[in-house]
Amino acid sequence: MAHPRSRAESQEVPLPVQFQIVIFAVIAAIVLFQLYNVLGKRVGRQPQEDAKALPPSPTATPEASKTPALDAATLASIAGLKARDPAFDPNRFVEGARQAYETIVRGYAAGDRAALAPLLTPNVMASFDAGITARETRGETETVEFLFPPRADLEGATVQGDKAVAKVRFLAELRSRVTKASGETADSVTGEPLVEERRTAEHWTFERTLGAADPNWVLARVEPANA
Repeated sequence: MAHPRSRAESQEVPLPVQFQIVIFAVIAAIVLFQLYNVLGKRVGRQPQEDAKALPPSPTATPEASKTPALDAATLASIAGLKARDPAFDPNRFVEGARQAYETIVRGYAAGDRAALAPLLTPNVMASFDAGITARETRGETETVEFLFPPRADLEGATVQGDKAVAKVRFLAELRSRVTKASGETADSVTGEPLVEERRTAEHWTFERTLGAADPNWVLARVEPANA
């Protein structure tokens, strides 16, 4: 006949405090991981997934982790450019293009022709200058801020004659504020500065001359894109 276990034997031995802490930490980590999987995902292409501001250059600091992966068609288009310019790095180019985009958008809003001139072809500079002049004629000033870092996607890079040409799709959310240069409000109805928030989708085409002493790309064309 089996003897019943003694009271001391039937009681569970408590785990040391250190082991309890480790177990609770593991459980908490699992819960947080599940929450991230549910709440941490965004739907669609988010402009805030990327970032920052300077002219595009082959020597720009790469941030590959922030640059969307290239599809097969884009990689195929790059092959011809890399044959002529082996130093071309698509990740570095996209990061530099994003930086140039922010600089140009802010420069245009501020009417900073000196900042814009080195970044644009003569034709684009003439177009931008006309827009700045029209705003000055109306006696208005404008400031722009990015609600999120713009998203940039390289959609192709090729060689045309002696020029390297690359197209980038930009998606951004902006807030612009327009006031009269005299200090008056731009909105005569509300008496407030004219503030507008907008989402933009554009194709910007950059180019540079292969073998030129200046390695920087310049903006050659701006076109609307699908959001």
